[in-house]
Amino acid sequence: MTMTYQTIVVAVDGSKEAEWAFKKAVQIAKRNGAKLILTHIIDLRGFTTVEAHDYALAERSEQYANELLERYKNQAVAAGLDDVDTAVEFGSPKVKIAKDVAPKYKADLIICGATGLNAVERFLIGSVSENIVRHAKCDVLVVRTPKE
Repeated sequence: MTMTYQTIVVAVDGSKEAEWAFKKAVQIAKRNGAKLILTHIIDLRGFTTVEAHDYALAERSEQYANELLERYKNQAVAAGLDDVDTAVEFGSPKVKIAKDVAPKYKADLIICGATGLNAVERFLIGSVSENIVRHAKCDVLVVRTPKE
């Protein structure tokens, strides 16, 4: 019995790890004829010191997210994918990807990059990919960049 994926969510943030995850997601989506959901989560924890009336930072973050996702979407379409969607969400990436985005799109695979957090940070707060693996109700593929 072979497993095919129908809907793949890939988390992108502009990092090298996310770039590798995106490339892997495109390959897997092409092989499976799957829908690809590109998502970027704007982490609200960075806005805790911003005054309520100052929305410029949030607006710039959302603009960056939309431009990033549009760039990735264009690359996916150029690579031969027909069914590509984007999703910008606000909140903690640790929570939103596995508990909100994947269920919303009925994803059967989440692909994300491995984080660059050091061992102390991982021990204290855990990485995004670690939390996705722990809380996702579907398969998760964590992509690492090759050693340089």
